[in-house]
Amino acid sequence: MKILFIISTDDGETIYNAMRLANVGVQKGDEVSVFMLGKGVMYEKSGSEEFNVMAQMEKFEGDFYV
Repeated sequence: MKILFIISTDDGETIYNAMRLANVGVQKGDEVSVFMLGKGVMYEKSGSEEFNVMAQMEKFEGDFYV
């Protein structure tokens, strides 16, 4: 299956959960792409100790567009 995630928020919890779901898709063998739009391009500053956005980003092996 082909899946596209469009993330347009800088909310750390939302980005974290979207990337967790994207990572599950990749692990299951789906073709996953993530596109950061608007405030989503600030994902590097959106994480927290509870929602480690960068750890999920580093784990992601699909297509990533900013």
